[in-house]
Amino acid sequence: MVKVVVTGIGLVSALGKSLQDSWQQLLAGESGIKLHQPFPELETLPLGLINQKPVELNILTQMVVNSAVQDAQLLSPVPDCAVVIGSSRGYQASWEMFARQMYEKDSCPASLNLGNWLTYLPHMNAIAAARQIEATGIVLAPMAACATGIWAIAQAAFLVQTGQCQQAIAGAVEAPITPLTLSGFQQMGALAKTGAYPFDLHREGLVLGEGGAVLVLESAELALFRQAKVYGEILGFGLTTDAYHANQPEPEGRSAIAAIQQCLKRSGLTPADIDYIHAHGTGTLLNDRIESMIIQRMFPQGVAVSSTKGSTGHTLGASGALGVAFSLMALQHQTLPPCVGLQQPEFDLDFVKMASARKIRQVLCFSFGFGGQNAVIALGN
Repeated sequence: MVKVVVTGIGLVSALGKSLQDSWQQLLAGESGIKLHQPFPELETLPLGLINQKPVELNILTQMVVNSAVQDAQLLSPVPDCAVVIGSSRGYQASWEMFARQMYEKDSCPASLNLGNWLTYLPHMNAIAAARQIEATGIVLAPMAACATGIWAIAQAAFLVQTGQCQQAIAGAVEAPITPLTLSGFQQMGALAKTGAYPFDLHREGLVLGEGGAVLVLESAELALFRQAKVYGEILGFGLTTDAYHANQPEPEGRSAIAAIQQCLKRSGLTPADIDYIHAHGTGTLLNDRIESMIIQRMFPQGVAVSSTKGSTGHTLGASGALGVAFSLMALQHQTLPPCVGLQQPEFDLDFVKMASARKIRQVLCFSFGFGGQNAVIALGN
């Protein structure tokens, strides 16, 4: 099987507009979450905004793709490059705007200014990224709730592993700060009122954040030939579904455990080989409880655990891609990122409360999304 490595990373989050800025802020224990009221008809909420106003999906995608390509020292065109870029919300903000226009007084659908409405279909963001770098290989646009980012990276790694392409650009981008998204999560009682506190006894719920992360994956052979810098290796992945409930995880975590076991088996690893787990850690009552139970059940005491959502907010479909990027930085710098927002842990795990140097060889990154979509990926240096 072809060895797949990461040679470029582009990342934008509420912490910073570059990978390095976000990483340094994360290590310092900073949070990009602040109180905002982006829509006058909705109340003020803690949000992870990149700017003062919600970002546009196409602009965010261009930023992260440009950064990843430059970081990998690639020059456009890159024709034999697959593009696998997903989003759980896509252009929802644009469609909400169209809906508002439609229901304005005396308005009718024929009079709407839809512009080029085809641009806003769910897969068109990935198509736009392919045009941006003049890639003429396979284009995929996965959508798997909060598991989208890891799913996209796993799909891209499989394409490289199986020789369908030598390079792939993969990840996820999310611009979820829209009236419908905020209202929907609020109606569920899932939104925090003051901030994000993953795994904390007093956690309140999730905080929505904007962001995106895109990786350049390539065969180790090509990376060596290009003399490219390597962040780490994609060792394996596991993808499962609970088939249980629309928004609640299966109480025993059976399907999530199966995804972890699948990932470890494909990677040739055992639970004892894992030095750090980048947890999904949303700060919701159910997710954190079940995820902690799974880690306690499967891994030996002492494996380091943290979630970065207390810093970036929950970027939904992009969260796993951000997690993979931060995990690769942890491998490169041999430094564990802290679980920002965690003051009083409810669970008996080795949580990383402050950035700390530690020998890190193998890392797991978890995403457990709505609909019971579970994605786990293993990384090594």
